[in-house]
Amino acid sequence: MKKLAFLLATTMCLNTAFAAQPTVQKDSVVIVKTEFGDIILRLYNETPKHRDNFMKLVRNHFYDSLLFHRVIKDFMIQGGDPQSKRATPEASLGNGENGYTIPPEFNPAFIHKKGALAAARMGDNINPQKNSSGCQFYIVQGRKFTEADLSNSEGNINNQTKQQLFQSYISNPANEKTKNTLVRLQTNKNQDSLKILSEGFNKIVEDAFAKTIPFKYTPEQKTIYTTIGGTPHLDMGYTVFGEVVSGLEIIDKIGEVEKGAADRPKKDVRMVIMPYTEPKVKK
Repeated sequence: MKKLAFLLATTMCLNTAFAAQPTVQKDSVVIVKTEFGDIILRLYNETPKHRDNFMKLVRNHFYDSLLFHRVIKDFMIQGGDPQSKRATPEASLGNGENGYTIPPEFNPAFIHKKGALAAARMGDNINPQKNSSGCQFYIVQGRKFTEADLSNSEGNINNQTKQQLFQSYISNPANEKTKNTLVRLQTNKNQDSLKILSEGFNKIVEDAFAKTIPFKYTPEQKTIYTTIGGTPHLDMGYTVFGEVVSGLEIIDKIGEVEKGAADRPKKDVRMVIMPYTEPKVKK
């Protein structure tokens, strides 16, 4: 997520059933230490690839002394660029990676509510598979949204699904002749024939969409977005793989820092992330 692109939902993820409460292994809780205070995160077992990768990096001290290099108030705080550890004040950050990506693990039960932990990624234009960065992540601050806003988000996600269904159809080798016809009509700007062809495409896409489970927020998710807040326009396009269980106020504090170019804080905000162990109660 060098820069957050508009999000597309896939047919596969829309067919995923809404999960109940996420389950978490005992060793899948981490603490993010900053000068503003501590943030405790729990990672979801339902997103095992992202969970295991994040825990591996944490145990290897990968994140120690890295920066929250991109901070946008009422949106999110982003970190994990390995180039940020020794970056000079004028350095441009956000392009550092650790050499691999992770397949998306979209789940409609996990939304971008305030405190959501999600994987950054490159934009759709160069990353149509929506693979996650192997190391960069963000924590949502967000803002409150209305019911109307959420209805628009649902519509956008479902419309993008239809676009993907169309791309899947037109990219099928069995439909190459139809694709060539489309390209020829577009090149010749034959609007009348394009309109007729488009009507046929619309019927194909709508029939395919009818076989999916349309994206729709649950009443509980709507309540979260209208009372606590988040960033719903990111849903089903970036993998949410955990959430804040303590320290939401720290995100707000970091969100208030003064920023310079590319939303980089003018004063470095460093992190140390380690496995969290609950304090022992003295008997």
